[in-house]
Amino acid sequence: MKLIYVADPMCSWCYGFGKEMTALMAAHPELPLEIIVGGVRAGATDVLDNAGKQFRLGHWERVEQNSGLPFNRVAFLALENFVYDTEPICRAVVTARRLAPEADLLAVFRALQRAFYVDGRDTTDGSVLASAGAAALTTAGHAVQDEQFYSEWNSAEVVAETAADFARARALGVRSFPALLLETDKGIFPVSPGYAPYRDVEQQLATLLTQH
Repeated sequence: MKLIYVADPMCSWCYGFGKEMTALMAAHPELPLEIIVGGVRAGATDVLDNAGKQFRLGHWERVEQNSGLPFNRVAFLALENFVYDTEPICRAVVTARRLAPEADLLAVFRALQRAFYVDGRDTTDGSVLASAGAAALTTAGHAVQDEQFYSEWNSAEVVAETAADFARARALGVRSFPALLLETDKGIFPVSPGYAPYRDVEQQLATLLTQH
């Protein structure tokens, strides 16, 4: 029995759901967590213009109201020639998973989210991701150098494994993020098909655990 979390670090509702996920995992240390990256805008090539940025700020407003988590709007608006491609940051999550399989991947996932949403860094840039990812793993007790992280992130194996995650997310029927599922010997069941407050997620999970 395990939880499966399908998400994208540059999906704002996934960022908002991070606090709920951390609380849920603290309440259920008996449940392993598998994180599958979803690729909400993987492979995007269009430069985000001001209208595109304003559209996203509208989403951020709603996420902030629901989650209470902070957003660095000034830094986001200041990004120039920014292509909102989420494949690189998804690949950073896969990199961390490969470099330290035993690490708390949710903590690394959330650190990468903070790099974008709070620190205002360009998390489509490999060097930025290597710095943030290596720091997150090191903080989690798995010392990794930026160069080591970047080399792994840039490898064909990680590119392929990231694409495999995207395919698996689709195979699970996940069409929007975040999505939290419970896998049991009787099948895979939805816990939270989207953002929800911790109390609601906990209630649904408790019901499923009782049934299965």
